[in-house]
Formats: sequence, structure tokens, C-alpha cells
Amino acid sequence: MKRLEFFFDFGSPTTYLAHTQMPVIAKRTGAEVIYRPMLLGGVFKATGNQSPAAIPAKSKWMDGDLKAFARRYGVPYARNPWFPVNTMILMRGAVAMQQQGRLASYVNAIFRAMWVEPQNMNDPQIVGEVLAKAGFEPRQMLALVEEQGVKDALRANTEEAVSRGVFGAPTFFVGDRMFFGQDRLDFVEEALGN
Repeated sequence: MKRLEFFFDFGSPTTYLAHTQMPVIAKRTGAEVIYRPMLLGGVFKATGNQSPAAIPAKSKWMDGDLKAFARRYGVPYARNPWFPVNTMILMRGAVAMQQQGRLASYVNAIFRAMWVEPQNMNDPQIVGEVLAKAGFEPRQMLALVEEQGVKDALRANTEEAVSRGVFGAPTFFVGDRMFFGQDRLDFVEEALGN
């Protein structure tokens, strides 16, 4: 079976859009999609890259582009007025939930709160409410994200991403071949078909 590695961070709206297409691509290609949580801030720091939000002209243009892709994919999207969000705790949560086999429902809940029904995910109380609504125990999650093993795993994923050439999110790998950006999903699918 072909494998599609999906390096992601919740702070990227293009990553949310790519996430909505993962089941579609998996169904059409028969590929196994492997979610790889990483810390985008760490990637930016290591590579000298920065968020498009930091460049006013690009940020303004991107909003229209994101809406266009959401329409193309037939998925909901709303600009998050609290963006940018420090995603370190959210990404540690992704690592913890991956370790517990509950990543899919966690990812869906967090992406929804970031880019569908936007909430201030910088606010720990709101994060707790989002988690509780999705069936997670907020206090348990808070304990998990402070575990050294979880912190180390997120750091290792981020370092691996950088060592493999990742400079932003979303980034995909089909074998050793890297693809950057949700607007390259046709190339990803093509690579999975070969």
C-alpha cells in the first residue's frame, strides 16, 4: 500500500483545506494517510521562513485564495479573527492523541475550532471547552501535553521535517518525494497513482 505522509500544524488554514481532502485522496488512490504533527513555528525558525500573515500584501491576497479553494473543495472555511495562534499546546495534543489512537477526532475538533467556526484557540479556557464538546477530558489533556515524552516527540517530528526539507505547512511526502502546499494535491495524487 502506498503511504502519504502529511506534515501539519493547526495554525495553517491551507493545512486545514488539505486535511479536508485527505479522505478523498485516500479513497481514490488506496493510499494510507499518515498524519505527522509538527510545530510550524519551529520549522519557520529553523528555515528562516515566515507566515504569509506576516506579509500584508500576501495575507490580503491569501484570504481570497483560501475562500476559492474552499469553494472548489465544497468545504466550509472562515477566517479566524484571532489568527495567528500559538499552536504549541495544540500540536502537543495532536502527538498525545496520536499516541492514544484518538488523533482523527482530535484533529477534526481543532481544525473546526480554528477554521470552520473560529474560536480564540489562544485562550486555554476556550480550548478546554472545544475539547470537552468533542468528548475529550480537558484536565487529562493538559496533563498529557506536559509529559516530557510528548514534548520530545513533537520536537523530533519537527526536527525530522526540517531535515527532510520541510519549510512550511502543509507538506506531503510520497516516499522521498516532497510536495508543499494544498494547491499541489493534484501532484500528490499523481505520485500516489504511479
